[in-house]
Amino acid sequence: MTSLLLVAIGAALVNNVVLSQFLGLCPFLGVSKKVETAAGMGAAVVFVITIASAVTYGLYAAILVPLGLEYLQTIAFILVIAALVQFVEMFLKKSMPALYESLGVFLPLITTNCAVLGVALNNIQYEYNFITSVVNGFGTAFGFLIAIVILAGIREKMEFNNIPESFKGMPITLVTAGLMAIAFFGFSGII
Repeated sequence: MTSLLLVAIGAALVNNVVLSQFLGLCPFLGVSKKVETAAGMGAAVVFVITIASAVTYGLYAAILVPLGLEYLQTIAFILVIAALVQFVEMFLKKSMPALYESLGVFLPLITTNCAVLGVALNNIQYEYNFITSVVNGFGTAFGFLIAIVILAGIREKMEFNNIPESFKGMPITLVTAGLMAIAFFGFSGII
């Protein structure tokens, strides 16, 4: 149990997918203008990465390895992720149309979000078992949720600040993300 907790904390804080591995920057920067939208995107990513970790592990262990088709893992994983994103998109469109509209083009982009594929591939590379793969997927996705909500909160507050003209928009957002990455580097001593 302790090792699973360490995997989850390590994935969420120490090896944050966005702030230390720099994966998934497109939705991180694009959807982080409002906290509500960022939280919705983060929740969608949590669902997709966690379920994708479970399904891709099963696919790899039960089908690809026994048939000697390990070289097809990237293609197979992308297909699984695309199917999961379609499920999330249909669910949000039906049950939360306002969130669906606010996420816009970034919701289908979860399919090509390299963080989702990166977690699935890392689970195989690190030779995690099923439970550890799911915990790592959840921890990584929760770290993404933490980072995107924090950035959205900071960006909402920055709208009321006097920022020099040359830093307005994306430049100050990138500076903020860089400072967040430095702050998250402080978690490296935990594990």
